[in-house]
Amino acid sequence: MLTHLAIKDFAVVRAAELEFGEGMTVISGETGAGKSLLVDALGFLSGLRADSGVVRHGAERAELSAEFQPAAGSPALAWLADHELDDDGQCQLRRVIRADGGSRAWINGRSVTLSQLTDLAGRLVEIHGQHEHQALLARHSQLELLDAYAGNQAEARAVRDAARHWNALLGEREQLSGQGDVSDRINYLEHQLAELQREDLAPAALEALVAGHRRQAHAAGLIAACDAALVGLSGDDGPSFSRQLQHTRADLARQVEHEPRLRGVDSLLESATIQIEEALALLGQVRDDLDVDPGQFDELERRLARVHDLARKHRVPLDGLQEQHNRLATELESLRGAGERLLKLNDEIEAARGQWRAAAGALSRTRQRAAKALGDTTTALIAELGMGGGRFEVALEPHDGERPDPSGAERTEFLVSANAGQPPRPLRKVASGGELARISLAIEVAALGLDAVPTMVFDEVDTGIGGAVAEIVGQKLRALGAQRQVLCVTHLPQVAAQGHAHYRVSKAPVDGMTQSAVEKLGAKQREEELARMLGGVEVSKEAHAAAKRLLANAV
Repeated sequence: MLTHLAIKDFAVVRAAELEFGEGMTVISGETGAGKSLLVDALGFLSGLRADSGVVRHGAERAELSAEFQPAAGSPALAWLADHELDDDGQCQLRRVIRADGGSRAWINGRSVTLSQLTDLAGRLVEIHGQHEHQALLARHSQLELLDAYAGNQAEARAVRDAARHWNALLGEREQLSGQGDVSDRINYLEHQLAELQREDLAPAALEALVAGHRRQAHAAGLIAACDAALVGLSGDDGPSFSRQLQHTRADLARQVEHEPRLRGVDSLLESATIQIEEALALLGQVRDDLDVDPGQFDELERRLARVHDLARKHRVPLDGLQEQHNRLATELESLRGAGERLLKLNDEIEAARGQWRAAAGALSRTRQRAAKALGDTTTALIAELGMGGGRFEVALEPHDGERPDPSGAERTEFLVSANAGQPPRPLRKVASGGELARISLAIEVAALGLDAVPTMVFDEVDTGIGGAVAEIVGQKLRALGAQRQVLCVTHLPQVAAQGHAHYRVSKAPVDGMTQSAVEKLGAKQREEELARMLGGVEVSKEAHAAAKRLLANAV
């Protein structure tokens, strides 16, 4: 609910702060005092387009702020969390309108767009009496209220789930159908894969191919190098390096008794001898494996040329050919299965269509029952509110189009006939602000505030009425206040007497400039204000007595 409203340099208000509680709060004041400015301030905090004319004369900017206390689990708290604007359950809206017409908005101290401000405010406050601020004028809000009245959450959820499933299948079919005739692509992929599959593209195999080709390309030089090394180390044509090491070790061994450190030298030479013998053995194996084979070299040359050609053709490195093969194979498998999937999809789509229609039919039946009950109840209420002969209807119109709608098979339109004999027209086309406010009040009372907006503001709700009807309007507003927070701007004492709290707006010249002030009234002040509203300029004893009776009879 709304807990605090602060206004500075707004129209004729220099500065005002109001605290609000639960129930019904009324705002009264003399004509022209500026009592509707509080509603206007909430309108600008709800996203109304900035108007430099609202900045108080001589000021640079108008500042407006409102603090709300959303209930746990409310749509407003969910919205704040989704937009990362939550602040321990608190909610503050702030807006600054400059004299040059520019404006800025904040939520919980963080700058936001006007669209975000409007979006959140729509979950917090609903203003009745001005077309551009009434959620009930939007058809989607009408449908939400009707569903809340019907209590059909389970049926609505089933329709949304069925529509989501059906739409997903339709999207998959459109994607597959959008590929057109894929036979040419399949033939192309088969040809490409056949070329790739003729070669062993495993990374290890490619490494072996490159190494083998390099070895054959340099076979003659390798053989000559190995032969020279074998001769130098084994000494077939001269003194053996190994035998020289053995002679050296024998010579040093005879001197060890004279210099013990020579034992270390002998140990190192022994290790060198072993390493040389192992090197000779490995060198012999390498030499035995080497052979100049022009035929083998040509074969390796051709194979290497083929894989290089494939790499260039597919624009991948040599070691990326295997991955390219796998990618093409996956696409080919998918395309080959597309035809079968399309046939299967058609059956699944028909089944999904049947599921949605069954769910939508069940939802429609709940809406039809609720529409009749809401229409009858609201019609009776608007008659009580001084619109005798008026009629309220909830029309359900079938949706056009082939695609499933998550909201169901129909749209809702609230229709109103304000006077007997007149055909019902859409609520959004009702011209009179007073009639519109009373009709909205009747709908809210009939639905017991089932829409999700916690704070409702009624402006001009008592225009053109008086007497017993005014008292009934006040009683209905108070009853609604038992369910939701209600703010009502009124000039009728019968309505004002029903409030749980009462603010008075007055105006007076200050330094040659008219200014409005707002004060919360105590019990005695309320009586005086009601007497003023009843008696006009001259407040008589009778007016005071009547004011006391109104307050005493408030229920």
